[in-house]
Amino acid sequence: MSESLFDQASERLAQAIAHVPISEDAIERLKSPKASLQVSIPVRMDDGTLKVFQGYRVRYNDLRGPTKGGIRFHPSVNMDEVKSLAFWMTFKCAAVNLPFGGAKGGVAVDPKQLSKFELERLSRGYIDAIADFMGADVDIPAPDVQTNPTIMGWMVDQYSTIQRKLCPAAITGKPLAMGGSIGRETATGLGAFFAIETLMPLLKMEREQTTVAVQGFGNVGAAIADLMSKAGYKVVAVSDSKGGIYSEKGLDVPSIINYKQSARKFQAVYCQDSVCNIVEHKTISNAELLQLDVDILIPAALENQITEVNADLIRAKYIFEVANGPVTPAADAILEKKGIMVFPDILINAGGVTVSYFEWVQNRSGFYWTLSEVNDRLKQSMVAETLRIWEIANEKQISMRTAAYVHALSRLSEAIEAKGTRDYYIQ
Repeated sequence: MSESLFDQASERLAQAIAHVPISEDAIERLKSPKASLQVSIPVRMDDGTLKVFQGYRVRYNDLRGPTKGGIRFHPSVNMDEVKSLAFWMTFKCAAVNLPFGGAKGGVAVDPKQLSKFELERLSRGYIDAIADFMGADVDIPAPDVQTNPTIMGWMVDQYSTIQRKLCPAAITGKPLAMGGSIGRETATGLGAFFAIETLMPLLKMEREQTTVAVQGFGNVGAAIADLMSKAGYKVVAVSDSKGGIYSEKGLDVPSIINYKQSARKFQAVYCQDSVCNIVEHKTISNAELLQLDVDILIPAALENQITEVNADLIRAKYIFEVANGPVTPAADAILEKKGIMVFPDILINAGGVTVSYFEWVQNRSGFYWTLSEVNDRLKQSMVAETLRIWEIANEKQISMRTAAYVHALSRLSEAIEAKGTRDYYIQ
């Protein structure tokens, strides 16, 4: 039987425990989620038929604060995936020192097959089903794969209707007009960029001589590709769900983004066009993109993209995980033997949840920050935590992934021990 995604996620914890003095109580508390919910969401379709979609929400751990995590709409969503993502969020929030625990949610659906009306009914129906499971002091959802500010707006409006009062802090990633934070939509890509920029001098790499391939050209992948291109890196390949394009001389990323944006203008909420329709390029598959001989590979799509099956074919010098869980534990071992350094998702893509935290703070205070204030605070956080995790990796002679988990686990352990452990009670 193949290993579940949650089993893979748990291996990260086991590797970190060996490098942190931690109580048995802490280990037990982190082995399983605090609460899991599976719901059925009936939706009246435009043709009058009724379809029932399966939805999920997992609150993994709230020792450091209310749980936080995105909602994804994707056909592959299931409880194992959502539980694993909630696990990762727990460690991500601790790694960048946010006062949150980890959560995640999703609906098993291909949103591209729904009309805008059906998508809105599904979004509101999901909130109807989980309303008793969430709230600004309990669990705060946000956007994730194939969800966006429009969908978050529908969701927070539905939650506010249920509560009979405005509840902007209950959901982040909202439209600005509904209490969203400026800078939230690009935060994941920008946070990754800040981490990469912090690490480049430590790796003795120069922008103009660094080639980059980005797998995934949604909001996050497009943002990081654009930022790196404008900063002087040579972005030679990008891809979306339908395939990719490659040019050894480098791509004109802003033009690709403009094409994608113009192609989607008649496509409701989602873009159904592929970057493969851009002219003057070599067409490649997602698998081929992962195997390109580049300096930096950025997986920015879904989990389990680099596994024991293709890890030996990876030729990039460095991998920066902008997606959640794109590299499996088995692949990690192979990449390490090949001398390929992996910078983990719980650090690299933490910009999104960091600015979600900023949005939550602004909603609760009623005082809103400028874009420069948001970005400066994000940069300060990402630089500080990246440098600390780099120091831990070098001090303990461990991988950056294990160092990130060690860093997070230390903070989680402190929260657990503050409430009393076995050692306290048997003294």
